[in-house]
Amino acid sequence: MRTASVDRKTTETRIRATVNLDGTGKYKVSTGIGFFDHMLEQLARHSLIDIELEAKGDLHIDAHHTVEDSGIALGQALTQALGDRKGIRRYASLDLPMDETLTRVALDASGRPYLVWKVRMPTERLGDMDTQLFKEWFQAFAQHGGLTLHVENVYGENSHHIVESCFKALARTLRAAVEIDPRSAGAVPSTKGQLGG
Repeated sequence: MRTASVDRKTTETRIRATVNLDGTGKYKVSTGIGFFDHMLEQLARHSLIDIELEAKGDLHIDAHHTVEDSGIALGQALTQALGDRKGIRRYASLDLPMDETLTRVALDASGRPYLVWKVRMPTERLGDMDTQLFKEWFQAFAQHGGLTLHVENVYGENSHHIVESCFKALARTLRAAVEIDPRSAGAVPSTKGQLGG
């Protein structure tokens, strides 16, 4: 089983994250930020990666540290669970529609992190959450998960739909990219013989 757990403790947050890459999409998420919890649940459900995440952060200040550090912890857990990344498909891309919104995600689980974020939000807040924080989460997750990740909202009008389509498209591409390719015979998907360098 490709599983990992990460405990992250700082003066601002305490986070425990566990992933099972070969799961069924089960989730148990608690960050104290309702909409954010909903997005992480979507990530688990549509990637078929089991995710447990408990975060306690300085929400009396704002949600920034909790959101960013949750991305760091989940990314670190992903990296640990992937190990040497042998046998994975590595690449995936998807155009995901959600009502009036279309979002495109392309992903390379290369071990070399990079985020391209072309997403504009019509509103500054969703519930109690600053919509700028979603880029912070994607940046932290890509950086610590070793993902080259391109996220583009092609069009959309509703901030809820835009954000949710980003998480669902990430989920589906992540699912495809980290799946074991039965034709690869456990080889690293690179002519270098390794990923990440």
